[in-house]
Amino acid sequence: MSRKIAGFLIALGAFMVVEWINLGFNLADGHATGFYVVHGILIVVNVVLGIALGLIGWRGLRARGRDGSAGLGQQ
Repeated sequence: MSRKIAGFLIALGAFMVVEWINLGFNLADGHATGFYVVHGILIVVNVVLGIALGLIGWRGLRARGRDGSAGLGQQ
């Protein structure tokens, strides 16, 4: 994995986590219970996906730095 792709995944994961947590804090009162259940599920799923993307990017950076190679298929 290239450094650009790994950096992009880390940035995207961080953005997703911050954005969805911010959305959770900004939900206004007065909606039906179903609204909060659906948005709560969306928030949890997207925060988990953001963390997963960040970890994939982080591991890609670490693996590239550890072996010094540019990735599969490159010599």
